Order: sequence, then C-alpha cells, then structure tokens
Amino acid sequence: MIKDDYIPFTIGRQKHIALIAHDSKKAELVEWVEENKEILKNHFLCGTGTTARLISEKTDLPVKGYNSGPLGGDQQIGSRIVEGSIDFVVFFWDPLEAQPHDPDVKALLRIAVVYDIPIANNRATADFMLTSKYMNTEYDRMVINYNKTIQDRMNQFKK
Repeated sequence: MIKDDYIPFTIGRQKHIALIAHDSKKAELVEWVEENKEILKNHFLCGTGTTARLISEKTDLPVKGYNSGPLGGDQQIGSRIVEGSIDFVVFFWDPLEAQPHDPDVKALLRIAVVYDIPIANNRATADFMLTSKYMNTEYDRMVINYNKTIQDRMNQFKK
C-alpha cells in the first residue's frame, strides 16, 4: 500500500456510536442495546429520531438524538461521519421493506464505506464488532486519499 494513497485517522478508545433502526427493527435494536448496556455505557451514543428516544427511555443510557431518518436524520449522521465525530454505526435496517428515504440510507452506507467506518447492519455483525479486540483500544482506520486519486486520474488524461 502506497502511503500517500491513504490518510490515517484514529478511532479513540471511547467510541462515538450512531444507533439507527428502521421501524420494524427498533425493538430488536433496543433489546440489543439493553443486552450490551455495560459495554455501551462507556461510549458516546447518538441516533436518529424515535430510535434515539426509545433507546434512552428503555435503557437509561444518554443518547443524543438527531432527526428521524425520513426527515434528514440519516443525512445528519452521514455529515457527522464526514466531520469525524462518528466512529462506528449500528444500523438495524429492514432489507425487505421499501423505505421512503432509501436514497438517504444508501448515501449513509456509502459515506460510511468512503470514510472506513465500521457499520453493522444486523445483530450478528453488531455482536462481532462490539466484542472485537478493537472495541476498547484505539484503531487506525485508513481513508482513501480521494484528492490524490482524482489528481492521478487527471494526470493520466494529460498524457
């Protein structure tokens, strides 16, 4: 890997975790958070609309709430990823039900990949991530240096 092709960013020991769930998955996410409360209480939590409120009410964990997904919450979470203030996403989504904000969901998933953010879309993946050796340590994620990639492409066309 060529060093200039990637930009390193460090995810700290204390993670900033976004919690999101489609309506049919909200109860499952609340249950998962309750089961993992002892781990999650050591991290900063945020979430979209109703999901954040439900988690906070049912688990007594502090959860910073953003707008509901269809009202821009997914985009708010995406912007926080770009700003570097979200390190980790747990998004229990329903792949069998069309959502009015599917383009926003796709954009959120895309931006998480662009910024090399761990993202769990189901309970099994969330369990694996939460029990990873990286959960309580710093982790250096590597974000593709898109400015260099674009410059390299432009230089190819000049030849």
